[in-house]
Amino acid sequence: MMVSPRIEDTFVKVIFGWGILAAMFTSGPVKVNVFVGANSKTNSTSNPWWLSGGTSNNEPAAGFGDVNISAILNSFQMGYDKRVRPNYGGQAVTVGVTMFVLSISELSEVGMDFTLDMYFRQFWQDPRLSFERRPGLDKLVVGAEYIKLIWVPDTFFVNEKTAYFHDATTDNQFVRIFHTGDILRSIRLTITASCPMDLQYFPMDSQLCYIEIESFGYTMSDIRYKWNDGLNSVQVSGDVSLPQFKVLGHRQKTIEASLSTGNYSRLACEIQFVRSMGYYLIQIYIPSSLIVVISWVSFWLNRGATPARVGLGVTTVLTMTTLISSTNSALPKISYVKSIDVYLAACFFMVFASLLEYASVGYMAKRIQMRKNRFLAIQKMAEQKKNEALHASNANINDATNLDLGPGLPKQTTVHFKVHDPSRHCKGGSRENTITKYNNAHPVGRFPRRFDEEAPPPPPAPCPPAPKMVQPISVVTPKDINKMFGITASDIDKYSRVIFPITFVCFQLMYWIIYQHLSDILVEDLVFLQKE
Repeated sequence: MMVSPRIEDTFVKVIFGWGILAAMFTSGPVKVNVFVGANSKTNSTSNPWWLSGGTSNNEPAAGFGDVNISAILNSFQMGYDKRVRPNYGGQAVTVGVTMFVLSISELSEVGMDFTLDMYFRQFWQDPRLSFERRPGLDKLVVGAEYIKLIWVPDTFFVNEKTAYFHDATTDNQFVRIFHTGDILRSIRLTITASCPMDLQYFPMDSQLCYIEIESFGYTMSDIRYKWNDGLNSVQVSGDVSLPQFKVLGHRQKTIEASLSTGNYSRLACEIQFVRSMGYYLIQIYIPSSLIVVISWVSFWLNRGATPARVGLGVTTVLTMTTLISSTNSALPKISYVKSIDVYLAACFFMVFASLLEYASVGYMAKRIQMRKNRFLAIQKMAEQKKNEALHASNANINDATNLDLGPGLPKQTTVHFKVHDPSRHCKGGSRENTITKYNNAHPVGRFPRRFDEEAPPPPPAPCPPAPKMVQPISVVTPKDINKMFGITASDIDKYSRVIFPITFVCFQLMYWIIYQHLSDILVEDLVFLQKE
């Protein structure tokens, strides 16, 4: 006997089959984490299938009360092409951007770059992702997996060197889909960007580093960027600190970049850094100044202490050379002069001048001693010449006045008289002649003369050769023998004890006043990080 199937059983089977089919359609290959920030009432059996909260295997549905969130997300993919931007062929997509800087880890002069960690957020509207708003459900917050299924702007950083995403413990990004179709994408990035620096006033400089944001492929007819929150679009954490810099503030700019492929919308965030002087004062400025002061010690040492003065001068010069080399090794090889180069060059010049000062003292002392030795030698030679001339003159006079008449002649009385005959007069004085009176009888055959008769003067004797005149020798007086150019060797040390310190102090005042004034430059329209 055959039993006809009950209508209730057939109806149950049909419903069961529809439930299996619904479960197959609603369960897709994409696993989505859905977070909703509000509670709702329990579901109702009178709602359509896409609002059903149950499944065929009695597992809890990925739903929001009586709403099936998975069904909504899957419904977005029906006819959705992520390769095409929203409003393709129509109005350009406006992409709003905000940044929150978590930390700035490095600002390198050698690499001309800086590294920062930030939250990078983008806002745009995609009407294809809009859905019906329900009480307590105005947005969907999905994880990083769903980002691969929708269109996102092809944003890149123009001056980026390296960048990486954070993925501990999962990808540090999320997407919020609002019921109006507005999309928010937030991602954590660490970026190393180039930062061309002007080191002319180093280390009293301030640097302006920037981040440039632009679409890689879409021109301004497709995407336009803007700062989403105006002046508050860029925020810097109060915990940001660097060893050598202080973050003064930032400013935002909107740029239209003209390239060979078209005009592109670009955003720029400029951050101003002010360098701290503490490290360079302790490591460079104070040591170099002390080295200069140490080099002045040689001015108080004895001129004869050659090893001490030379050793001190050479040591200070080599120390300054090492300090200059170590300072420039930590900086890029630039062709222009930095302010620290001016200071170190002045210190090196002062130290080198101290060494040259002792060289000039030694040279002058040597020249003065040579002049002394030459003066003594010339003085001794002049005394010898004077004595020789005196002896020669006395010998000639004795030969002329004491004539010998020979043996056998009678005694005669010699009477001196002067002859004023110019032709017989010797140059330079009067000639003395003699007359002779014979005391004995006159010679045979002659009468004796009267005693009072003057005898004819004898023929004058020839003039003796005049002694050679010694030319006067010009010698330096003893008053000027110890000076050269009007100063002595000791005077150089005395003047240096005053001139060197005064010169260095004047340089210090001019250096700090001028460079502090030149380097005190603030950027216009700057949003200060800390209100002063």
